[in-house]
Amino acid sequence: MVRVIKLGIKRPVPHGLLPDPEPRTVRYTFFSVDDHLLEPPHTFEGRLPSRLQDQAPRVVETEEGHEVWVFEEQPYFQVGFMCVAGRPKEDHRFEPARFSEVRPGCYKIDDRIRDMDIGGIHASVNFPSGVTGFGGSLFSEAKDPELGLACVRAWNDWLFEEWHSPYPDRIVPLGITFLSDPEKGAAEIRRNARRGFTAVTVPEQPHRLGYPSVFDPYWEPIVRACAETETVLNLHIGASGFAPMPAGAPMLELGATLFGPMALEACAEWLWSGWPARYPDLKIAMSEGGTGWVAMLIDRLNNIMSRSGYGKGWPDPKNSPSEVLRRNFWFCMIDDPSTISTRYTIGVENILAESDYPHGDGTWPDTQEVIHGVLGDLPVEEIRMITHENAASLYRHPLPEKRLP
Repeated sequence: MVRVIKLGIKRPVPHGLLPDPEPRTVRYTFFSVDDHLLEPPHTFEGRLPSRLQDQAPRVVETEEGHEVWVFEEQPYFQVGFMCVAGRPKEDHRFEPARFSEVRPGCYKIDDRIRDMDIGGIHASVNFPSGVTGFGGSLFSEAKDPELGLACVRAWNDWLFEEWHSPYPDRIVPLGITFLSDPEKGAAEIRRNARRGFTAVTVPEQPHRLGYPSVFDPYWEPIVRACAETETVLNLHIGASGFAPMPAGAPMLELGATLFGPMALEACAEWLWSGWPARYPDLKIAMSEGGTGWVAMLIDRLNNIMSRSGYGKGWPDPKNSPSEVLRRNFWFCMIDDPSTISTRYTIGVENILAESDYPHGDGTWPDTQEVIHGVLGDLPVEEIRMITHENAASLYRHPLPEKRLP
């Protein structure tokens, strides 16, 4: 690494990683539909065309001792709060972290599998973090579109070759795509689908990043590619940024509080965009959005289609908005203990579970105990659906022969 950047940010003294926790008792076969990876420094090495390779994203060390990604001469921080699993509370902060200060399971696949075993997580959908963004949008914003597309393809190649392929039964292949040219983005989704990818992540509210809104025909090639290849369209809340903040508001505290309302807003936009009505086979997962708002949305949809009469613009004469919601959308919860009672309104088959490793909301290493506290009193058939069967069906992913409960 070359010292090329001065951030002007004083480097805190880290307290070191906590000892490895003891493996937790496994009560359930647990399929986490939302975890995160931290791209290792070598992610893009040798994966771009030779004429572009020297412009690939790279990790550099700053004068202050931080390690940061640089792409098109712009630094992108390894935000410490994104990788808090296994770190002491004193090190839970926003600041550019060094790789040595986070658990190796954040960026090394063998260590990730060990951490999954410790927490009792059988399978995992992994979203990008560091230089890529939850929705994979950074490379689509490149000044050089050819370079941006090459980086998208390189990231997907790395994910498939180094993160998924060594443990195909444990890691769901989720890709990113090129948003600045939907035809090229659709081609990348199809390229990945041919080799086994079953999911892609895109920003949940693209208009907030300067793209056309989901109501624009601009997105048709990407939506159609997902529907035709059975690729799950994952809308990770926060991929388009925090909710708009009033002046003086505490960004972290208020932003984290509003994840549920942000999910409702994004879900309603995608529903009323007409894409799910037009493409009945489209599968949309509201990643890290929780479930507490879903029954309320269904009640409101039923109201505006009947009593209030506000739903006259709905494009599907055969299926109501709430029916399309249950057909085309899945909802991902970390815990939601107060609202699991609404599961029959939502549809038990539409509820998925996540651990959110290694983020601040994450339940690792106590994922099994947390989900037991939420689901333990439910009928065993429903527990199986929420902990693993729904996810395995949606992502077309194998389950072990012996399953719990």
